[in-house]
Amino acid sequence: MTPYKTEPRADLQFQFPDDLTWAELDRQGVKLPKMKLADFYIIRDRDILLVEVKDPSNKFSLPENKSEYLRRMKNDELIANELTPKARDSYTYMHLMERDSKPFKFIVLLGIDAYSKDDQVAVLATFKDRLLNSIRNESFEPWKRKYIADCFVMSISTWNSRFPEWKVTRLSGPK
Repeated sequence: MTPYKTEPRADLQFQFPDDLTWAELDRQGVKLPKMKLADFYIIRDRDILLVEVKDPSNKFSLPENKSEYLRRMKNDELIANELTPKARDSYTYMHLMERDSKPFKFIVLLGIDAYSKDDQVAVLATFKDRLLNSIRNESFEPWKRKYIADCFVMSISTWNSRFPEWKVTRLSGPK
């Protein structure tokens, strides 16, 4: 198993089997184009998963930042300014690198376990639909190419249920 954190101060750690085909997209310390890239991708038999991790529950997050982040998740600011550009730029990068032989799915893993259950439900209830709509209708007219076949918004528990072979754990313990 290979442990992976998206950044040195990350509070979430993945465990990937050694035979899994995956790679970091948003790599630190290497020259990359001026693009907003998802954290990593996973190649499966039927598709390519572009994965972006957002963890406002990180132990290093200040309380005032958590409330601001909640506001941004609820009002589409996070979707429009960060997630949609990451989906588009990650697809573009993969296409230009000739790594686009399968349909793409965009996954956002939200570490929102420090929020109340009501806030979690409020965020997750319509997030996927709002995100997919933003990805497909980013311009004054919808993109002709559906470059993202589907998207998923997951909590830590949803990720672990859906992908039990790729567990993610909070290093600081449960919230």
